[in-house]
Amino acid sequence: MVEKDDYNSSLTAIRVLRVSLVDELEGWIDSLLEVLVSQDVFNRDDCEVVLCQLGPRSRVRKVLDILECKGEGAIKIFLTIRSHRQQEAQTHSKEVNIQPQSVEYNKVKQKHKDVLRRRSENMLLYNTRHGEKILFSKHYVNLLLVDGHQGLETRRHEVLTFGQKRLSMQQKSAIHKKISPAELFSSPNRDRPVRKVLVNGVAGIGKTILVQKMLYDFGRDEGHVSFDFIIHMTFRDLNLIEKTTNFRELILRKYRHLAKELDSILANDNKLLIILDGFDEFRHYRSCDVDVFVTEPDDDAEVVEIVGSLIQGELLPNASVILTSRPAAFSHIPVGCIDRFVLITGFSLTEVQDFFLRYFQDSALADQMFAVVSANELMLTLCYIPAFCCIVCCILNESKDLFGEKPKTMTDIYVQYLVALIRSHTQPRAETFVQVQKEGGSQKLSDVVLKLGHLAFHKLMEQQTLFYSSDQDLAALEGCSLVSTFLDKTLAQEPGCTDEVYSFAHLTVQEFFAAVYCAVTDHPLPDTLQPTVSPTESTTNGHLDLFNRFLSGILSERNANLLSRQLGLCYHKEKADTYRRRIIRELTALCDSGAHILNHLHCLFEQQDPALAIAVQPKMLRVNVSDETLSQMDYNAIKYFLNLTKGKLSELDLTGTGVSCEALRDIQPLLFRCENLWLGENNLDMDTVQVIAEVLQVSDSLTHLGIGWSNIGDDELLTLTHAMRIKKSLEELWMEGNRVSPRGLLSLSDLTPYPLKKVVAIWNDLNDKEPESWCSQESITVTFTDDEEMWEAWGEWVFRRCKVSSNEKLLMVLHKVCNISVHCLETKWARTFYKQLSQLIKHRIESCTEDDICKKLKKFENILNL
Repeated sequence: MVEKDDYNSSLTAIRVLRVSLVDELEGWIDSLLEVLVSQDVFNRDDCEVVLCQLGPRSRVRKVLDILECKGEGAIKIFLTIRSHRQQEAQTHSKEVNIQPQSVEYNKVKQKHKDVLRRRSENMLLYNTRHGEKILFSKHYVNLLLVDGHQGLETRRHEVLTFGQKRLSMQQKSAIHKKISPAELFSSPNRDRPVRKVLVNGVAGIGKTILVQKMLYDFGRDEGHVSFDFIIHMTFRDLNLIEKTTNFRELILRKYRHLAKELDSILANDNKLLIILDGFDEFRHYRSCDVDVFVTEPDDDAEVVEIVGSLIQGELLPNASVILTSRPAAFSHIPVGCIDRFVLITGFSLTEVQDFFLRYFQDSALADQMFAVVSANELMLTLCYIPAFCCIVCCILNESKDLFGEKPKTMTDIYVQYLVALIRSHTQPRAETFVQVQKEGGSQKLSDVVLKLGHLAFHKLMEQQTLFYSSDQDLAALEGCSLVSTFLDKTLAQEPGCTDEVYSFAHLTVQEFFAAVYCAVTDHPLPDTLQPTVSPTESTTNGHLDLFNRFLSGILSERNANLLSRQLGLCYHKEKADTYRRRIIRELTALCDSGAHILNHLHCLFEQQDPALAIAVQPKMLRVNVSDETLSQMDYNAIKYFLNLTKGKLSELDLTGTGVSCEALRDIQPLLFRCENLWLGENNLDMDTVQVIAEVLQVSDSLTHLGIGWSNIGDDELLTLTHAMRIKKSLEELWMEGNRVSPRGLLSLSDLTPYPLKKVVAIWNDLNDKEPESWCSQESITVTFTDDEEMWEAWGEWVFRRCKVSSNEKLLMVLHKVCNISVHCLETKWARTFYKQLSQLIKHRIESCTEDDICKKLKKFENILNL
């Protein structure tokens, strides 16, 4: 490589190296473009200019031309990318150190690539018609990949959790470096080789499409050139194998053409990539952390033992392995063996636009449809998940007028999706469709929908997303022509046996059909609108959250009328009335008690009936949505309810919700009505604090404010104290666990004891051994006092926070609460509190799979055992 000292600039370097760069990069051009895009050096327009060139060498030359135009910064990044690739190639060459392969080996290698190319050159978009082929190269849209995982937060529906986190993940590009598929085995810290990669993401986010992209590139010699062979296995196939087998047989089931050279392939396992797709679909996914290992490819064992041995590196330890999974199964993966966690975060806004263009195949129409979606916040938010994006495009393609009314809720979108697909796949239009209804066709359609709903409902209750032909629930669907419209079918093959495996196009489609079935049949309503009432109970993964919301939306009058008019699906009015009374009753009770309320608010929002919200008449209006990272859809549900209620808002608990300045300003009119506002455990920057200050300046209602553990310092506190002096209505300020110094605390001295009767400021940066020297007010508490009742309640509150926190967040709290003196432990409440905390830490250590986190937790366990 030409060093910078040898030339006056990087620009000179690529000019001098131009000829050799063309030779070097022609076989790597597609992967290079992916890396340049992921590093924000190239944009989509740049890539299109390059790909318009004929042949790989011309494309390399165009890349170099564009880099020259972009200047020194872009060229330096390019040279760094090239340098890393050269180092990886050299390192891999040293590790491999194998003899030149035989001519037959290379023939089999090329044949394998040809096979993979043929198998991956077509893609099935959701709900493509039978026999319809769509070229992968024409419809693939880049996915955004970052380091990380979503597996630890399992109390809420995975799609909803993704919706909360997507925006922050995509905005923090400096923290979450974007990854191209070609970089999956590049070590982020370059400290150790990457062999085992877990690719995770919610249903419909593109895990299988990513795998197909890798196979497609490998088959065309355009990526993953460090491997000689890629072996792709799906857990749908592996589910069919009930008898003992061995890894050699597993390979030959799908790749019979590798038989002659399989010994050589397995002997050179450092040139082998094994992709295991769909771990969450594995029947035995709860048992993969095995302690009985297989070490040789010819050793017979149960499939679960072979898979577990591959993941844990006992079988073919030098082979590279990619495992894909939904977050639902994350806790059952032996993650201690994983070298890299990669999270698929879906589309960026640019990719959503690109998807529209490829779907509609007409730039003017694509722009028109994207404008429709952009004007609808809910639809645009959903489009960041590829499967949703396809669903939305399907609706727009079949009903460009959105049936005369823009969808406001999730149920609205899925009802229109159902009608649009039936229109598309039965081909009736206008008068023809009406005629089919009159002749009884509508009844037939409703029968099919109900049969699909029966399947969806019973499998959802069992938390199953795959249905095999042996399942009795599928027998009722035999002969139904519309089944292929909503169910995807794949063939899982085993010697002497081929089984058909069905699944709905997306997890949420199954949930929707299940809700339709529950709404329009005699099946009783669920006992409750949410699986668990208490936010501290973490035994549920929220898998029924969306089902309950869909059920509420379908039982609303407007969606019920649409389903009846279009498909002949009629619901029982008595059931709908019973459901509405339940919403009113449960919402009233939750507001009175201050229990967690978010899922109920969404069910209310899906109804879009103001009379329901007005009928909720609690004695105290308390809204607790704590411990959920809130999305814009969540805020919409909160605003919908509170805007329809009148009077003071007794309590709004936004603790640990990841609230931002924009979100707080959006709900600011509601904050003026608050008496108790809890904003702790959020990162409150100065802009966010300014919004709170504006509330303090105007509100006559706000008497209690909680901003503990929110990372505020003296400057932020000074902003708040200036605001407090205007209305002088605030009586209690809880600000424990922050960065406030004596200087900041002194700014409160003229506000105590009136109007501030209590200020709790323990665990701040108050290192003075004699706090009386700078603050003599009794209402300001900087250490534990003799008020046993107050601190006992406080300890219970903090412990509840710790129980629902992730390990990372728990460590942050422990840094504060474990900074105690021995005499503090003499009180009864403190002994109880720290004993509970010690037991919680012990439990977390037992279940922790990350060594670094485990060491930190043990440190605090030792502190509390002193």
